Amino acid sequence: MELALTQDMSFVALVAQASWVVKGVMLLLLFASVVSWWMIFEKWFTLRREQREATLFEREFWGGNHTAIIERADEDTRRSSLEEVFRAGWREFRVNRPATVTPQAVVESARRAMRAAYQREMDLIELHLPFLATVGSVSPYVGLFGTVWGIMNAFLGLANVAQATLAQVAPGIAEALIATAIGLFAAIPAVIAYNRFTHDIDRLSNRHDVFMEEFSNILQQEAAKR
Repeated sequence: MELALTQDMSFVALVAQASWVVKGVMLLLLFASVVSWWMIFEKWFTLRREQREATLFEREFWGGNHTAIIERADEDTRRSSLEEVFRAGWREFRVNRPATVTPQAVVESARRAMRAAYQREMDLIELHLPFLATVGSVSPYVGLFGTVWGIMNAFLGLANVAQATLAQVAPGIAEALIATAIGLFAAIPAVIAYNRFTHDIDRLSNRHDVFMEEFSNILQQEAAKR
């Protein structure tokens, strides 16, 4: 005799049949996934813009067009992070240049101003990266918690059944495993994006370090001419 009653094993039905704890885990992971994807796109566009503007500034600066760059130093409009570092150093150098201090002290003051501006810019660029790292590392465990809870409930539901079969426990296990799948869905893109963005930020940071050293040499030469 064949069983006439069949269960709906579709994805939507399994989610709807899950316990409230598993549903809460799924909603939390879906929310984390949506937020992380938003941050991924935002950070991708930000880093592309920073790299493009840094290249344009370096091309303009080392191309000898210092007049236009210096004229922009007093503007309030924010430009690339590299130009913000230049502004901080140039303003500090310009303020201390007429002072009765040694050239080395003038350059060191400008270097400290550039380093402080560099740290501020890096903090802005690295914004949201800790969240991506957290999603990438924690989401699989959150999904695993939902899976363990769902499987536990599935087996507890067999306590009052005289003869347990795989067909009876399969839906509960399947709906529980969805939590793990959603956890991986949230974690994998976050981990990949975090690693990629960390690499890009390290490269951008190296460009800032090189520029600060080369610009400090230029300021040293200018200070020695006083």
